[in-house]
Amino acid sequence: MTFDCADPVRLAAFWCEVLGYVLPAVPDGFATWEECFRSLPPEDAVYFACTDPSGVAPRLLFQRVPEGKAVKNRVHLDVRAGAGLVGEERLATLEAECARLMALGAKHVLTQRADGVNESCITMQDVEGNEFCLA
Repeated sequence: MTFDCADPVRLAAFWCEVLGYVLPAVPDGFATWEECFRSLPPEDAVYFACTDPSGVAPRLLFQRVPEGKAVKNRVHLDVRAGAGLVGEERLATLEAECARLMALGAKHVLTQRADGVNESCITMQDVEGNEFCLA
């Protein structure tokens, strides 16, 4: 799964915290990824990936693009924070995860409460404004 973004390292680090993914090791000869990227010619594309440490879930790739986000996402991730829970227990779990992610720089957009047909979920934005749901 690939995300267009302004800052691949920052966005990858955010999603690693959200999903429990891991960042790749910094290449030999560099103290940080930022230092590595600064060594590249400016015209080189910058890509950065993070992976599920179990190897089961898909890799996320973040690529720097010159344009900013202009409209609502056509695709978004559902982060399964309340799987198997219902009612107030589910909502409390989602709200706790929402608070944790807001401390990482995410933004709360909308809380949709259970309506008798659908369970509660929370719509959020990551550190670059990409929408995702806590479900």
